[in-house]
Amino acid sequence: MAGTTPGTPRVLRAMNDRAALDLLLEHGTLSRTRIGKLTGLSKPTASQLLARLEAAGLVVVTGTTEGRPGPSAQLYAINGGVAHAAGLDVTPERIRAAVADITGATVGEFELPTPGRRADRVVRQVTDALEGAVKAAGLTRTDVHRLVIGTPGAFDPSTGRLRYASHLPGWHSPTLLDELAAALPMPVEYENDVNLAAVAEQRLGAAHGHDNFVLLWNEEGLGAAVVIGGRLHRGFTGGAGEVGFLPVPGTPLVRQVTKANSGGFQELAGAQALPRLARELGLDDVGSGPHAEVATALVARAAENDSGPYGELLDAFATGLATGLASMVAVLDPELVVLSGEVIAAGGEPLRTRVQAELTELAASRPRLVLGAVRRHPVLRGALESALATTRDEVFDTSR
Repeated sequence: MAGTTPGTPRVLRAMNDRAALDLLLEHGTLSRTRIGKLTGLSKPTASQLLARLEAAGLVVVTGTTEGRPGPSAQLYAINGGVAHAAGLDVTPERIRAAVADITGATVGEFELPTPGRRADRVVRQVTDALEGAVKAAGLTRTDVHRLVIGTPGAFDPSTGRLRYASHLPGWHSPTLLDELAAALPMPVEYENDVNLAAVAEQRLGAAHGHDNFVLLWNEEGLGAAVVIGGRLHRGFTGGAGEVGFLPVPGTPLVRQVTKANSGGFQELAGAQALPRLARELGLDDVGSGPHAEVATALVARAAENDSGPYGELLDAFATGLATGLASMVAVLDPELVVLSGEVIAAGGEPLRTRVQAELTELAASRPRLVLGAVRRHPVLRGALESALATTRDEVFDTSR
C-alpha cells in the first residue's frame, strides 16, 4: 500500500549533495560547518554529505581555516579536474576555442585563423581548433564531456542547416552536423553567437539575476538575444534576434534582405554605417580595414572627444541604436537592455547615456540600459557556461 516512495532517501541525499556542490561553486571553498549552516543540515548530515562527495571524487580538501578563534577546520572545494567542457566561437576569420574545468576555470585556449573562403575544411578547422585548446589544457579530446559551438545565424531545428549567416562559408552543408558528430567524441550543441553572449551576461555579468532582458550586440554584425522567463527565446527557425534585417525609419526598404544581406537596422546602426556617418560629419580620418575594427576605433575616439563632429557622431550612432531598440522594446517590454559587442563597448558610458535618453523619448516602456560586463570573449564564455551547465547536471547527479 501507499507509503514512503521507494528511493526517496536517495533523492533527498542527491538534492542535498547538489545544493552543497552549488554552494562550493559559488563560494570556492567552505568548511563543513559553513556548508551545514548554508544548507540547513545538521553537522552529522553535513559530515556524511562531504564524505560521500569526497569518496565520489567530486570534492577535495584544500586546507584548513586559520587566524580564527577555536580549532582549525578543513576547507572543501570542488574537484575541478573531475570533468571538463569546451566552447568554440566561430567567425569567418577565425575559430576561438577554450576548455574549462567543472568549476568554470579556463584551463586551455587556442585561436585558429581561418582566412579565405575554403568551404571544404570546416570539420578539419573545428577539430584543429578544439585540439589546440585541449592540448593547451594538458588534456585529450576524450577528457572533454561536452562541446558548445557558437556561430552567427542559427541552425534550423527542422532542417539542421545554418540560416541567417551567408557570410560563413562551408557551414551550410546539409551533412555538416552529421560530419561533425562523427569527427568529435563528445556531445555537441550549436547556438547563435549573440545568444551565447547573453548566456555569459546572465550567468556572470550585467544581466545576472534578471529573467527578462534583451542583449543588443554590435560587432561584425548587428544582432540581439532575447531572454524571456529566464530562457533564451530562439523562435521557430532559430532566427529570433536577427534584428539586423529589422525594417527601421531612416533606411531604404530592402526586399529579399537575406539575399541582398543589406537593409534595415544594420544599415542604420551596424558597423558598416559608422564610416559613412563619420564622412557625412566631415571627419576625414576614418581609417580602413574590416568594418568592425574601423567602427570600433571611430566610436572610441568619439567617446574620448565628446564634442564637435565626434560628439555628433556619437549622437547619430545613439539615435540609430535607439531607433531599432524602440521596436524591440515595444514588442518585448524587457526589464533590462544589455549593450554589448566591441563597437558599442568602445562608446562606453557616453554612448550608453545617449542611447538611454533617446530610447526614453522613443519607447513607451523605459527599460534600464547597461553596458555588458563580460568584456573578454563573451561569446566563448557563454559557450563554456552553456556546456558546463549540462556537464554539471550529469556529473553532479549522485542519485544514479
